[in-house]
Amino acid sequence: MPSPTSPRSAQWFAAEGRNGFIHRSWMRNQGFADDVFDGRPVIGIANSWSELTPCNAHLRELAEAVKRGVWEAGGLPLEFPTMSLGEPLMRPTTMLFRNLMAMEVEETIRANPLDGVVLLSGCDKTTPAQLMGAASVGLPTIMLTGGPMLNGKFHGADIGSGTDVWRFHEEARAGRMSGADLAEAESCMSRSRGHCMTMGTASTMACLAEALGMQLTGAAAIPAVDSRRFALAQATGRRAVGLVTEDLRPAAILTRAAFENAIRVNAALGGSTNAVVHLLALARRLGVELTLDDFDALARDVPVLVDLMPSGRFLMEDFAYAGGLPAVLDRLRDLLHADAPTVTGRSLGENVEGARCWNDEVIRTREEPFRPAGSGTVVLRGSLCPRGAVLKVSAASPRLLRHRGQALVFDRIEDYVAVCEDPDLPVDGTTVLVVRNAGPRGYPGFPEVGNMPMPRVLLEAGIDDMVRISDARMSGTGYGTCVLHTAPEAAIGGPLALVRTGDWISLDAGARRLDLEVGDEELARRRAEWEPPPPAAERGWVRLYLDHVQQADEGADLDFLAGSSGDAVGRHSH
Repeated sequence: MPSPTSPRSAQWFAAEGRNGFIHRSWMRNQGFADDVFDGRPVIGIANSWSELTPCNAHLRELAEAVKRGVWEAGGLPLEFPTMSLGEPLMRPTTMLFRNLMAMEVEETIRANPLDGVVLLSGCDKTTPAQLMGAASVGLPTIMLTGGPMLNGKFHGADIGSGTDVWRFHEEARAGRMSGADLAEAESCMSRSRGHCMTMGTASTMACLAEALGMQLTGAAAIPAVDSRRFALAQATGRRAVGLVTEDLRPAAILTRAAFENAIRVNAALGGSTNAVVHLLALARRLGVELTLDDFDALARDVPVLVDLMPSGRFLMEDFAYAGGLPAVLDRLRDLLHADAPTVTGRSLGENVEGARCWNDEVIRTREEPFRPAGSGTVVLRGSLCPRGAVLKVSAASPRLLRHRGQALVFDRIEDYVAVCEDPDLPVDGTTVLVVRNAGPRGYPGFPEVGNMPMPRVLLEAGIDDMVRISDARMSGTGYGTCVLHTAPEAAIGGPLALVRTGDWISLDAGARRLDLEVGDEELARRRAEWEPPPPAAERGWVRLYLDHVQQADEGADLDFLAGSSGDAVGRHSH
């Protein structure tokens, strides 16, 4: 393993003979002075910028600020592109490509003359993908997320990305919002650079990157257009050089204690259910023992402190001004491993010493929380989900958390969408809507279709929620009584594949149960008749993904990517 006094990059830039000539000479066409090859730390800036990823479209400017910091601290910054995963545009789902992006990040870092890395991310999957890839190499690494958009503004009120998309769409379908107002809202929601300003997956993962110790203190919540984010970028570049000098690597930071902190912070934030699959996948890369049940056990005694959409009223801009994540960490201090190390070189507790909350409406106290303990993501077990399912209690309707109803079943989300406007659809307020074949393999790619639109006939009757069950995910900006990540998924023969319309299903969130009330003999008969769906592809990435993707309860990573490959320098290329 290279030492700080003999940087890894020296095996390229300090090399003698023909290979050294090649490495240095071609780099000189960018105008670098002779002394940049003097053995100083080389810091790679992994940039997920793309105009196809609106949330990350400003990251080139942040990269320039990071470079200033690297130069200041005596390093050589070298920016490189990574794959970029944009939630608003990519089909069939960005989750199909998270592991591909992680592989690309890992191999690009390992193959190049880098001593440390700054990860620039923002949109939902870019943050976990970059962390997964960098963790699998293990070079000193620090993350900087791009920051949330400013609050949306519509008709004198704040509106939130994603959350109000779902709400406005349902209002328009119910005839309570005009087409003109819907079109106007479209231009009022995303009014600045940055990722979703609700506590969706992008904001959740930004906060959890900070809680894990991989971002500078306070970096998660500051708006993308705030000048302080560019100051943070410069500080991040400086700190990247310090990490190399100190040889402080992700494995020393991303310990079991760090993951326990992140799970509890996610509960206090009312964070996205998607955090479950991302943290499980990241832990596997580091060899940290983490299971689906840990998310329930560690969150049971944590109240929801943050009143943000989709569970509450406020948005990330308000959260930043109220004190951001440091204020939350300070209020959770006795529930956290405050001695956990971070990229600052100090412990998590030391980082938030003296943190203040400036608005107790946005960030509540433990004594008067926004929601009581246990209102975050809960893990369900039962005959319908023997390997687990998740439900975000804070986004669900209290009246439906204990419910028994008859199933209305669809094999594909398209089949349901095609009939959801039908005034004769056989549903009522007790119906349990089931959509299957939307898991990691079934779609393919584990899409965010779990918060299926409500049947129009129920909306017109004033019913705005129902129990919805799927093997899919849900956008972190979404809401409703949606049971997600049901495992094993239907496409590989999980119990969800055997449900028939008219079957009785019981949900008891308090008891953590989800059961299909069908006898063993009948289920055995149905299983004998069941046939798996044909594979979605015969070649390329999708074929590789289908052959190796794991189930939701294991993080939906590829089975051969457990552990890491390290930062060994490869053989000469010439």
